[in-house]
Amino acid sequence: MTSITLHDLDDAVAAALRARAAKHGRTVEQEACAILGEVVGVEDADEVEPSPGNAATAFREHFRAYWEEFGGDVELPIPPREPAREPPTFD
Repeated sequence: MTSITLHDLDDAVAAALRARAAKHGRTVEQEACAILGEVVGVEDADEVEPSPGNAATAFREHFRAYWEEFGGDVELPIPPREPAREPPTFD
C-alpha cells in the first residue's frame, strides 16, 4: 500500500475532514482513503468499517438521540461552590 503526505492543507479542509471522519466512525486517514477511492472510481477501496469494539463509536451511537434532542449543544449544570468543612482536630 502506498503512503502519501499532504503539505499546506487548508485548516478549513482539515477540520471538515476530521468532522466527516468522526461522522463515519473512521480515522482521518481512513476517511481520506475512502474519499480518494470514491473519486478515482475504485470500487474495492480499502474502506475500513468501524470496529464493533470501538468504545468511542459505541458511545457516540448510544447517546446520539440525546445529543440531537438538545440541538447538539449540551451544557452540563455546574453545582454552586460551598465552603469546605472545618478540618478535624486531634486534641
